[in-house]
Amino acid sequence: MELYPLKVFLTVATERSFSRAGEKLLRTQPAISIAIQRLESDLKEKLIDRSGRELLLTDAGRVVLEYARRFQSLEADLENALRELKDNYAGRLAIGANESTSLYLIQHIEQYRRLFPKVKVQVRRSESSKIPSQLLDGGLELGVISYDPGDDHLQSQVIYTDRLTLIMSPQHRFANRTELSITELDMETFIAHNVISPYREAVLREFQRQKVPLNMDVEMPTVETIRRLVQDNEGVAFLPRMCVEQEIKQDLLREVRVKELNLERKIRLVYPARRALSHAARAFLEVVKAASVEPAPLQEPA
Repeated sequence: MELYPLKVFLTVATERSFSRAGEKLLRTQPAISIAIQRLESDLKEKLIDRSGRELLLTDAGRVVLEYARRFQSLEADLENALRELKDNYAGRLAIGANESTSLYLIQHIEQYRRLFPKVKVQVRRSESSKIPSQLLDGGLELGVISYDPGDDHLQSQVIYTDRLTLIMSPQHRFANRTELSITELDMETFIAHNVISPYREAVLREFQRQKVPLNMDVEMPTVETIRRLVQDNEGVAFLPRMCVEQEIKQDLLREVRVKELNLERKIRLVYPARRALSHAARAFLEVVKAASVEPAPLQEPA
């Protein structure tokens, strides 16, 4: 089987259009159709259902799409490895992280870029729950998550110890308090992050254990939108302290300790245990290890 038709199929499936795939690959639409037909003939499977108005993949098409993505990743790894043969520390480094965990990479990327300016660093926005499987599938070399993956096929290095903190506007009625009990929060509106995480579940469990309602009347997709609503005194929120550190220093937000909740958050750099890393990835790991004589947990606010 030739790899080019597989690349065409991946582009068609991603663009959900033969014509857009042709534009992206600089080929005519008939040439795209012929490549797909050749792939279906080689595999003896129908990959695309052409009967409706929308382009739909068959069951076999969905299976082939997953492997096409892996081939694309392997092709990029091959190109990277060949570049590294010419220059020991040139090439590409792909790290998976979500919106909040990306913040913990900044100081390490700055140091890495000073040491290895020829390496192209790409932080891909990935769902935290999917990063372990992306590492094992070869889609990523390194990933950043806020939980122990619990998989013998992966290794991890703690790069930061953070905690969840309750934040509120300086105009909030509790803004001058240093500590609260969960029972005092029963009338509060919580601005929630609509991403499933072990820390969200831990907060829910503790409120349930204390028999206190957790009024998550507003859910937002990003940390930035949560910060803005809290600053405008539309509610309170639990967020990783790293994500609100500057706003607290500038007195745009206040943090208050909740005495029943002390949720430490360990940020881990994760990588495959049984697959050789590229020069670029190994060098990044060394930079992280050198910086991570593991930081002490942040002190509680006075």
